[in-house]
Order: sequence, then structure tokens, then C-alpha cells
Amino acid sequence: MEKEDFIRRMVQLRLNKDVSARDMSLSLGQSPNYINGIENGGSYPSMTNFFYICDYFGITPKEFFDLDAPNPVKLDELVQAAKGLSNEQLDHLIALVKTMK
Repeated sequence: MEKEDFIRRMVQLRLNKDVSARDMSLSLGQSPNYINGIENGGSYPSMTNFFYICDYFGITPKEFFDLDAPNPVKLDELVQAAKGLSNEQLDHLIALVKTMK
């Protein structure tokens, strides 16, 4: 993942959560400009802080780097809701999703 991709992903996930960079920084126990510094390309988070960021978003590091899933939290919510459905119900859900693409 290139630095620009990392930055875009951070912004995307933060906007999905509907939180400002300042509020996210403070929630992580950092200075008010911490996330802005990352999103402006000034720095990368430490590995420890990266894990805190993933926890903050409610995702795994793998989900952070999965650029094909624009909103991994919603995707996980869909998967959890689909558990317990019958095969027929899952087929209907899959057909519905395919028509939405």
C-alpha cells in the first residue's frame, strides 16, 4: 500500500465513522492535530497507534488494508445479519446484492 492509499483509507474510514480528525485524535489520547498530521502525509502512526486506530474504527488491520471494502464495519454488520439465514434466503440476498452493483 502506497502512502497516498494509506491516507485515503484513513480519511475514508474516519468519514464513514462521521468523526472529525480532531475528535478522533483526542479519542486516541493524542494531540488535537495527530490525525491531521497523518492525513496530510506528515507522518505514519507507530505500529502501536495503528492498532489503536484499527480498534477505534472497529476493524482488524487486514480490513484496514482491504481497499475493496469501502466500509468494513457495515460489511461485517451485513455478514452478522446474514448468519442463520436459510440457503434460499441467502440466495435471495446474493441476488439482491448483485442487482445493486
